[in-house]
Amino acid sequence: MKKLLIALFCSVCIFTITACGSDNDELTEIDIMLDWYPNAVHSYLYVAQENGYFEEEGLNVNIQFPANPTDPINLAAAGQITLGITYQPDVVTARANQDVPVKAISAIVRSPLNHTIFLEDSDIQTPRDLEGKQVGYPGIPLNEALIKTMVENDGGSYENVQLVDVGFELGSSVVSGQVDAVTGAYINHEVPVLRYQGNETRYFNPVDYGVPSFYELVFVTNDQTWEEEQETIKAFWRAATKGYEFTVTNPDEALAVLFSNEDEANFPLIEEVEEESLHILLPKMQSSNGFGSQDSASWQETIDWMLEFGLIDEAPSIDDIFVNIVE
Repeated sequence: MKKLLIALFCSVCIFTITACGSDNDELTEIDIMLDWYPNAVHSYLYVAQENGYFEEEGLNVNIQFPANPTDPINLAAAGQITLGITYQPDVVTARANQDVPVKAISAIVRSPLNHTIFLEDSDIQTPRDLEGKQVGYPGIPLNEALIKTMVENDGGSYENVQLVDVGFELGSSVVSGQVDAVTGAYINHEVPVLRYQGNETRYFNPVDYGVPSFYELVFVTNDQTWEEEQETIKAFWRAATKGYEFTVTNPDEALAVLFSNEDEANFPLIEEVEEESLHILLPKMQSSNGFGSQDSASWQETIDWMLEFGLIDEAPSIDDIFVNIVE
């Protein structure tokens, strides 16, 4: 009897230890990096984490923030993270100019958020009115191509537009009158922030003036990671999609989850701003082919435009630059 009790006790101990360790042991670790600190565009990821969707797929997802804007694509390309959020034009540039083995696995925001913004009482009506004006931008060549495309498609002369590098002081530079307009500003951030501060704006959507409707944000990985961790990445996206679907039907609850995960020290969130931002974002994240789906025509159009305006030296292969994870 004593031996039987000891055996039963040992069995219980083994079961208890196994049960206690099973949750962590069975979950696959995956590191992802946001394009910036948590904001409305990341709500679905935090919902997926909070609601246990990642865990249901057998994943423990570590969400990281970048030290600088190029970290997500660079670290994903180097295999130091599984996935990073970056911009479709940056993926084209990396693949075409540096031969970086990086590819997009899903589209998050399906059209540009980067608009040309100016104050509501400005005399600017169409892009050709930017002639003779000072336009602030963050010194990124893509924004030069955006302005050139818009102005010339509207019958104006790009040579008569004065671009001013204002860094990322986009909102303050247009409000202070340092410049007449800014590009590189986002309609889901700068516009709501300026409105919150009491400044109404108007803006041009670059797509209305000849710029391709490129994917603003995409998730990327490198070629080897995709080959080796394809099933894990697909599991991640299934859970992320559940988070997106919850966010669509429960935006207030999704924002509450986001606010519980804000980085208050580095990027404090404002309720009114993030509410407006999510309202702008959700239609731009929707696709009849499924959340995250990608289209070769979008990639080709973006590549052709970037090649025409000298942003890349040669066209990368469509087959190398993206995979359609949506089944």
